[in-house]
Amino acid sequence: MNQFLAELKRRNVIRVAGLYLAGAWLLVQVTGTVLPFFNAPLSIARTLTIVLAVGFIPALVLAWVFEWTAQGLERDSSREDAVSGEPRSGKGFDRLIMVVLALAIGYFAFDKFVLAPQRQAAVAQEARREGRSDAIKDSFGERSIAVLPFVDMSQAHDQQYLSDGIAEELLNLLARVSELRVISRSSAFAFRDRKEDITAIARKLDVGYILDGSIRKAGNRVRITVQLIDGRSDTQLWNDTFDRPLDDIFAIQDEIGAAVVAQLKIKLLGDSAPKAHRTDPRAFTLFLQSLSSYRQHSSAGYAQALDLAKQALAIDPGYVEALNMLAVVYSSQAGLGLVPADEGYVLAREAADKALRIDPNSADAYAELANIALYHEGDQAKAAQHIQRALELEPHNTYVLGEAELVAKSLGRIDLAIRILKSLRARDPMQSNVHAGLCLAFQNQGELDAAIDSCRTALVLEPKRIISHYAIAVSLLRKGDAEAALAEAGKEPFEPFRLFGEAMAWHSLGRKDKSDAVLAELVEKYSKDAAYNIAYVEAWRGNADSAFAWLDKAVEYKDSALPMIAADSAFNPIRDDPRWLQFLHRLGRAPEQLASIRFAVGKLDEGD
Repeated sequence: MNQFLAELKRRNVIRVAGLYLAGAWLLVQVTGTVLPFFNAPLSIARTLTIVLAVGFIPALVLAWVFEWTAQGLERDSSREDAVSGEPRSGKGFDRLIMVVLALAIGYFAFDKFVLAPQRQAAVAQEARREGRSDAIKDSFGERSIAVLPFVDMSQAHDQQYLSDGIAEELLNLLARVSELRVISRSSAFAFRDRKEDITAIARKLDVGYILDGSIRKAGNRVRITVQLIDGRSDTQLWNDTFDRPLDDIFAIQDEIGAAVVAQLKIKLLGDSAPKAHRTDPRAFTLFLQSLSSYRQHSSAGYAQALDLAKQALAIDPGYVEALNMLAVVYSSQAGLGLVPADEGYVLAREAADKALRIDPNSADAYAELANIALYHEGDQAKAAQHIQRALELEPHNTYVLGEAELVAKSLGRIDLAIRILKSLRARDPMQSNVHAGLCLAFQNQGELDAAIDSCRTALVLEPKRIISHYAIAVSLLRKGDAEAALAEAGKEPFEPFRLFGEAMAWHSLGRKDKSDAVLAELVEKYSKDAAYNIAYVEAWRGNADSAFAWLDKAVEYKDSALPMIAADSAFNPIRDDPRWLQFLHRLGRAPEQLASIRFAVGKLDEGD
């Protein structure tokens, strides 16, 4: 036995075994890390492992029979200089073993300290997602659906506004069914290019079913092809083609909505099935074009949206959706300073009031009145009353929920605001604004790591979005990492907020000269538009007197951020100053004043 072991050592078989095992382990580990990055099938890694395992014995046999010499690979018995019992040279194998072991140790360290934390974070995020998914399914079962944007099959491919609009109208129609969870437009329409299969889309959106279709318009006729697909199995449950005059568009929507509800086996009686709001088809087309223009979120887009909505109203003066569009656009223009605030908000109120006279159950109109009361009239009690009514009418309307979150935040009820945002996230997981809203809410609550994670998610979904880099910088400042905060603030694309972050970060780094210079630039450029923000920059810099002076200016300039001051943690440095409560009392936003305002939200499908 001892002689056999000695011969194994002489022939370097043991060295080859060690080298083979170390190299195989390293190859399997690296492959297991790299292949998922390229979405390669697991069968490749499995096949490699089997091949390496099977090849172990042949490698040892070859090591016994052959030796690598200066003349090449030779059989042991064929060497003229071979002497029985004389050891082969093992220095080359020793060097190879040391190299492979060094690589293995390096990979182990890299995996433990770099890759493992990322995997754990991914697992935790997936667990949270699965937890939200399970909680949502507990509430709705499998009765959840996403309506993907319909494909424009028209010959000129110039009817995208119509194909998008009809898909969205169907989405809104299904959203009126309380027993059905419907993913909102922004998340569903993120899959317009269909680069993933239906099962992958359904999994990402946490839905059981997908409604998909196409539209072909020719003259006054429209052909709509629709299919309902089981998202888990990619099985078509139902499909139909509707070839009708455009005048019948609302009847088609009703038929599709009723068919989907029936297929999902929701027990509805009579008029419980969703019904489309009817108007002249020409007005409907103009409304869809107006909606498309509004979503450009530009000065020109808003102007075009107004013109198209007015054209729709010229055809049908009682068209509630077009009136609500006027109200939203006027408010947006006023809030961004594109028109004088008094002018824009007055026109918005007139449009919303008219919509309610025609349809007293228009949730969107009540939500718009809440927005006007909050930002223009400074009346939070009235805003809460309007949004409460809107929630009673349509508790799952994402626009209404968005306004409800703002009302909750203005009342200092951050816990409620976070619940609402989580509910919006459950229905709209691909919406960057929702994650950005959660970022700010978590920040106000002091959950800084959660705030940073939410803002990072918002930036992944919309890399050019504004304010999120600044929000991350503020969270980093509060965590004590001023260097990282300065770097993050420098990435903020919106100049005023970049300057806010840099002024605060330079102060925390002890560079008063740099902070003063940035603040001077802020005052020169944005003293009237950002008095509120300059106030909290001064609060961070420890200048309480200056902070309160700037807050007084914010009141004078009717700064649009003032409604959110009760919950804004940016003013934490001066909250213990006696002047803080006095200032809030003067605004009617002291804690006891806000607590007296009644505001509640019903059951939310927040999922965690």
